[in-house]
Amino acid sequence: MSEIETLLKDYLNYLEIEKNRSPKTSENYAHYIKEFLKFSKISSPKDITEPVVREFRLALARREMKRITQSYYVIALRNFLKYLSKRDIKALAPEKIELPKTPAREIEVLEYGDLERLLAAPKGESLRALRDRAILEMFFSTGLRLAELCSLPRRIDLKRGEVTVRGKGDKLRIVFISDSARTAIEKYLAKRGDAEDALFVSIDRAGKVIGRVTPRAVQRLVAQRAKEAGIAKPIHAHLLRHSFATDLLVNGADIRSVQALLGHSNISTTQIYTHLTNKELREIHDAFHGMRRRKDK
Repeated sequence: MSEIETLLKDYLNYLEIEKNRSPKTSENYAHYIKEFLKFSKISSPKDITEPVVREFRLALARREMKRITQSYYVIALRNFLKYLSKRDIKALAPEKIELPKTPAREIEVLEYGDLERLLAAPKGESLRALRDRAILEMFFSTGLRLAELCSLPRRIDLKRGEVTVRGKGDKLRIVFISDSARTAIEKYLAKRGDAEDALFVSIDRAGKVIGRVTPRAVQRLVAQRAKEAGIAKPIHAHLLRHSFATDLLVNGADIRSVQALLGHSNISTTQIYTHLTNKELREIHDAFHGMRRRKDK
């Protein structure tokens, strides 16, 4: 194993142990940095130079790779260099690498009518219908990520209407359960006759509980319930998180509070939602701008 490969292994361990990054994050960083090492054919950190990095970035661009994807490689490499600098290992200074400018991220949300139809899509009193209704209501009430929802324990404080979740970076935050979500969960739990300690469970075709619900199963049920609701466009679970955030902003919540509720480390991540409130701003502009001029006419 070369010197640079040993240092990369140390860095990945550092990410997981010292920085509490998820195994998936370490896996992604390993992929990005190994691609750079494979391209550059270097064996020592001192061989990481500006011209080498420039050639790598040019090669990524020539693959017709999206700018946002190119930025992942650059971010991973720059963070690796920060680690080397912290350990006083001679290599290119991380500040010598500029991040590519990427276009503003575009996200989708459900129209209000579509959202209401989706939440009401599970019909009947079967365990599956009650579970699906509870999952959809919980998504919209809390803005949870898919993995966070799937990992919820059965014992949550419905009376207080709040639950502590462990999100990205192993960070804890409190999310709040609306009255409609609480009612849906209570009805669902009352139907459960199993000893599974997960809040949301997988159910086989015979209606038997077969363990904790998986992210893939939740994605499927969201897509299926969207079809039943007559929603034409593809719907995924994360759209409900987007809808949660924009609903708060449109109704007057400040962006810092929304950041805390979503569990975003950086406010810039939350700001991607603000462009979706432009319609509301347009209505305010139309209603109040130039009122005196209109009166004079």
